Amino acid sequence: MNLLKEFFIDDKCSYLDNKEQTMHYKMIDECDIESCEALVERGYRRFGKMYFRPICSQCSECQSIKIDVKNYTFSKSARRILKKASHLQTYIQKPTLTKEHLTIFKKYHLHMSDKKSWDYTETSPENYHSSFISGHEDFGYEVLYYDEDKLIAVDLIDILENGISSIYFYYDPEYAYLSLGKYSLYNQIKFAKSTHKSWIYLGYYVEECPSLSYKSQYKPYLTLKDRPSEYERYQWF
Repeated sequence: MNLLKEFFIDDKCSYLDNKEQTMHYKMIDECDIESCEALVERGYRRFGKMYFRPICSQCSECQSIKIDVKNYTFSKSARRILKKASHLQTYIQKPTLTKEHLTIFKKYHLHMSDKKSWDYTETSPENYHSSFISGHEDFGYEVLYYDEDKLIAVDLIDILENGISSIYFYYDPEYAYLSLGKYSLYNQIKFAKSTHKSWIYLGYYVEECPSLSYKSQYKPYLTLKDRPSEYERYQWF
């Protein structure tokens, strides 16, 4: 692991109105799987070669959350969603970039801009590469979902020793009726169970943020206590 740069940025909170945030960033080149997992277990997220987490001194609303895979059971509604989308074809591979990726990415974010008032900014191939392809090393993958020969969704994940870290998921809004966000997460859980992994790392849960509060639906789950450094023991409860 080669730490290229470490820095902090104060900015408007990404999740809650009328709040400020302080983010801690580490840019790491050639991060190994053990170091990645150690950072994820301490509340860091990965986009490309950038690992980051909030360290706001006056707020602790961002809670790192992970699903307890071994004790998770699929509800009737989950089984219905799995059945409804069972005709889709799934492929897992190292992250790639095609015109189809960018087209769906744009459609998804325009859709979320209308639906949830997300800020929309056009994403260039360079930005996409830096966020989702760079830094994947030997643990980063994309799961591609096809309806016959049409790409309709992309799930970016890290497959770690003890769990799966969900990085980012986007889909073609024309297929929203398939509940693809839930479907992809159920598939992560199924894969984790079949490969004897313990956790699905979902990033941050923020109770008052609609885009993040849904994560508490996936029980049982654990949240991370405090913000331990990489030199401190961590505790989930």
